[in-house]
Amino acid sequence: MKKTFELIIVSALGGCITLGSYLFITKKTTEQPFNSTEVNGKMIPTNLNFNKLYAAENTDFIKVAEESLNAVVHVKNISIQTVRDPFAEYFYGRSSERKFEQIGMGSGVIVSSDGYIVTNNHVVENATDIEITLNNKKKYKAKLIGADTNNDIALIKIDVKDMPYIPFGNSDNVRVGEWVLAVGNPYNLTSTVTAGIVSAKGRDLGGNNNIDSFIQTDAAVNQGNSGGALVNTRGELVGINTAITSQNGGFVGYSFAIPSNIVKKTIEDLIEFGSVQKAYLGIYYEELNNEKAKALNVDSVEGIIITNVLDKGAAKDAGLLENDIIVKINEVKITKFGDLNGQLKSKRPGETIKISVIRKGNLKEFNVKLKNQFGKIDVGKFDFTKFYIGDVKPIGTEDILKFKIKNGLKINKISNSILKERFGINNGDIILGIDDQIIKTEKELEYHLEKGQDKQYVILKILSANGQLEYIPIKIN
Repeated sequence: MKKTFELIIVSALGGCITLGSYLFITKKTTEQPFNSTEVNGKMIPTNLNFNKLYAAENTDFIKVAEESLNAVVHVKNISIQTVRDPFAEYFYGRSSERKFEQIGMGSGVIVSSDGYIVTNNHVVENATDIEITLNNKKKYKAKLIGADTNNDIALIKIDVKDMPYIPFGNSDNVRVGEWVLAVGNPYNLTSTVTAGIVSAKGRDLGGNNNIDSFIQTDAAVNQGNSGGALVNTRGELVGINTAITSQNGGFVGYSFAIPSNIVKKTIEDLIEFGSVQKAYLGIYYEELNNEKAKALNVDSVEGIIITNVLDKGAAKDAGLLENDIIVKINEVKITKFGDLNGQLKSKRPGETIKISVIRKGNLKEFNVKLKNQFGKIDVGKFDFTKFYIGDVKPIGTEDILKFKIKNGLKINKISNSILKERFGINNGDIILGIDDQIIKTEKELEYHLEKGQDKQYVILKILSANGQLEYIPIKIN
């Protein structure tokens, strides 16, 4: 009997110790007592201390989707194409012109209550008629306000008031891993919403519209989504869906959007100036890598190296130097070409930006007032040929006979010191082409130089005075 009593006492004491330990641990690990609520006859705790990272199922897309759907439209592009039958003209001696209607489809985003709509330039390019269908199936005729082929952005307008619209967000604040919605009209369907995360920023697709600064997502985007909205969970427009990488034309896991900061600046320029105003920094540059970082005695391999500072440029005026490594613009981290290009495209001549560089191991900051190299706000009047190459003129009979060539432009007076000092290009050398395009006139050269300003570089095909053929890279920035 005594042993039984002792066993009961020991068991009770052990239970108390266990309960006390549990209460002590619970008190240490729980900031507040559990509250509960009755759900289907069961008491469910409501204030468990979960990790502060939000689970995907707690992200509510319903409100954002509802608001975005009514601000995304279907864009119908109607163009008239003319075809000719040369055989009918040759054999029967009569005109054989035949006209037919060609229809293209895409999406657009209403960005103001008075009916301004952003879409891709390739959605409405060469259109003779543009028709807009709202999510409520109402149809309107739209007029083209302006377009920028380099950024693949077009601005159109319908004559309607009090329209639902999507406000612009700051694409610089978009983070990898952030949830986004893609809203558009794939396969000619009515407005469709898909969800995904931001997979990467500053993507350079290599030859895709020269944008070179895409936001990459895994939200499903297919044919017809072009020109649609990429929206964050706050309902802000952070991009215009533009491209997919696919062998069959369908979605394969990744899609690409033009950042909203570039879009916003582009359409503001189109409204105010009628053309896009391009800001120039006035440098030649390369991406930092292991070899270059070792040569410059820096630990990081992220950043843009300034390889040359051009006279009369914004960088020169601000005090930037060769071998400075650009690591930030306005507190936005710059790790590669796409980051730098994206920042410059969202700015215009006259704006002042803060550029952070590493110079000889020290971090320095410079306030740089952007402009084109001649300091004019009207970039459309900028002489690319004179600045980046020099004075040129069409070749004469002597050169045609001597080198057995048909076309080209002779350099009379070279103005680009890099072409002269680094690549040995001199007066008297002949420009035969640029980026695989044959050059016949100064106007053609000017056009291709201007077109190449959003690329990392263009390639000049040059015939030297001694008959040697050379291919010279030149950066237009």
